[in-house]
Amino acid sequence: MSWTDRVVALFPVWVTALSLVALWRPEGFAWLTGGGITVLLGVIMLGMGLTLRVEDFTRVASAPIEVLTGVALQFTVMPLLGWACGRLFGLEAAYAVGLILVACCPGGTASNIVAWIARADVALSVSMTALSTMAAIVLTPVLTTLLVGDRFEVDSWGLFRSCVTVILLPVSLGVALRRWAPGVTERVLPVAPVVAVAGVSLIVAAIMGAGRERMLTAFPALLGSIVVLHGAGFALGYTLSGLATRREATRRTVAIEVGMQNSGLGAQLARANFEASVATVVAIPAALSALTHCILGSLLAGWWSRRAPAEESGDAGNAA
Repeated sequence: MSWTDRVVALFPVWVTALSLVALWRPEGFAWLTGGGITVLLGVIMLGMGLTLRVEDFTRVASAPIEVLTGVALQFTVMPLLGWACGRLFGLEAAYAVGLILVACCPGGTASNIVAWIARADVALSVSMTALSTMAAIVLTPVLTTLLVGDRFEVDSWGLFRSCVTVILLPVSLGVALRRWAPGVTERVLPVAPVVAVAGVSLIVAAIMGAGRERMLTAFPALLGSIVVLHGAGFALGYTLSGLATRREATRRTVAIEVGMQNSGLGAQLARANFEASVATVVAIPAALSALTHCILGSLLAGWWSRRAPAEESGDAGNAA
């Protein structure tokens, strides 16, 4: 295992450590709460684009059921769970909106890392992340607006513009660089996952530090809602994907893609599209979401890593 693989495998450790430091010394991350988060997320999404080939998108045509099942569950199960958890735990409006917003986000690069550790189908994970990321340009603003309802004013057009800016442009640039500047890509690609891990960890820490006082007052209910959101996402992703496939590697992949969100994107959309007085509060669920799904996903991956999918061991008939 290379040093970059070791750094990436410890993702939950880095995000937890920096979050604790931010809660202890929030002023240490104040420099990142302005436009720095936007720039950092753009770099992360560019790195994600560098990992993709045009062929990854054409996988939808070669394995439409597997890819589309994952994306469909991503944008149905998680948004509905986000809405339900906000109601179930009685969250105040700003937190409930933030929970719905992050639940309506696509999968992130962390899901690809966890899929690799879990001995799932990494190529399928990348394809699902790519397709859900592109679909999020439209679906994230639309679903957020529908599920928030009249509890909060949502700037749907602003969310759409933000998705174009922080998803479409940097990811497209990354794909183009891999296609037309392979030499540059080959030099950058090995460290891209490390940059993504560092970037997401810093974004989470900055959001948690900025909203420290508000977050601590609502911590039990807020954390409970987020744990249930992601825990149920993993479970339902695995269970419901069994209706479309009996391939164990695919079911693991779908569970991971459904249960893990691009929380950095959720935090940035919250900061950029809500009034300054509530933007930090709306972004807090995304920060806690990143911490939670990384820990739960890593624990699940650790469990799965002990046993190869049945089809890999020649026992495909039992790959339920």
